[in-house]
Parts: sequence; structure tokens; C-alpha cells
Amino acid sequence: MFGYYIIIGVSMLISWLVSSKLKSKFAFYSKVHLQNGMSGKEIAEKMLRDNNINDVQVISVPGQLTDHYNPANKTVNLSEGVYMQRNAAAAAVAAHECGHAVQHAVGYSMLQLRSKLVPVVNISSRLMQFVLIGGIMLMAATRTIDNPNGNTMVLAIGVAMFAFTTLFAFVTLPVEYDASNRALAWLEKSGTLGRTEYAGAKDALKWAARTYVVAALGSLAQLIYFASMLSGNRN
Repeated sequence: MFGYYIIIGVSMLISWLVSSKLKSKFAFYSKVHLQNGMSGKEIAEKMLRDNNINDVQVISVPGQLTDHYNPANKTVNLSEGVYMQRNAAAAAVAAHECGHAVQHAVGYSMLQLRSKLVPVVNISSRLMQFVLIGGIMLMAATRTIDNPNGNTMVLAIGVAMFAFTTLFAFVTLPVEYDASNRALAWLEKSGTLGRTEYAGAKDALKWAARTYVVAALGSLAQLIYFASMLSGNRN
């Protein structure tokens, strides 16, 4: 299990570094106030209108970093700060979430795939840690000279569950990057932001996307480790 702890440690360190950078970027661009004086809510509503989307509501939700688009009830949910603030960071987040609404409206295939994976991933993410631990314990308890790996069936099930969550993480990458690209394209074409404001929004979304990359690669590294245990390589 030493190799697993190394993977977890490295993943957590990289994730912390990227998250810290993201927070500093958003804190900086939160001080870049918009010349047009528009709030995150107003920017979101304008982007929806410009894309002829009239059945999506922009609402405020409590907390920080709670921004998301809900395809089930067609709502762009903006955290309280983003909903009310009038700066480059708020504009970036609001437009990004509307990018998901545009994806939904045009039937973006990767968003549809991610939505289909959600039920399976929800079940897998709740159970896989217990299944993986149980599988490892069963392997250790059933090892013999003739069968040095022991019974690997339960671990194989756990690895399959982990594979679904890893797949979900990688499917999420194009969904998030595409939403940001749609947001930035609209912000530039509509002239909603000035040159400096646009550059700030672009930089903020770039670092936000990198958090998803780190999560996906970390998940893949863990999947490879657990999969290697099935072949008898436990280092």
C-alpha cells in the first residue's frame, strides 16, 4: 500500500497547489470591476438571451464555489457572491455556467454522456471504497502457495466501480473546457467585457479548468494502482 500513499500524497499536493493558485486568481480578478457595472446575474441572463435560451432561470444559491447548471430544472445556480458581484471573476463564472446551459440547449454530446453516467457514478462513488478495502482484505486472507494473489473477485468489482468514476472525470474535461470556450467566445463577441476584464476572465477560467485535469489524472493514477494489484504487482 506504500505506492498508493505516494499517489495520494502527490495528487493531494498538486491539487492543493492548483486550488491555491485558482483562489488567488479569483481573489485578484474579483478586484477588477466591470466598466459596464453588470452583475453576475445580469451577465448570465444576457448570455442566455443572446443564445435564444428563454426557459432557463438564473438563481442565487448559498455558499462559495457552489455555482453550477442544473439540467433537470434548467437553472443556472450562482453562488451569492457571483450572483451579486460586478467584477471579472463573477463574469467568468456566470458565463461559464451559462455555457453549460448552451450545451444542454444544443444537445452537446459529451454533456449528454456525462448525464447518463451520473446515476452509475453516484452509486460507485458511495460504495467503491468499501468494496476496494474488502477486496484487498479478502485477497490477503485467501492467499495460498498455489494462489498467491488470493480471491480477487471483490477487488475486481471495486476496480470496475473506480473505472466508472475515472471515466466520469475524463468525460467531464471536454464538458468543462467547452463551456469555458463558449463563455469566452460570447464575452468577446458580445463586447460585454473590456480588454483587461476579458483577459482576467480568460485567465480565471483557465485555472478553474486545470482543477478538473488534476482530478482526472489523480483518479487515473489510483485506478492504475488498484488494477495492478489484480495482476499481483502490489508495490
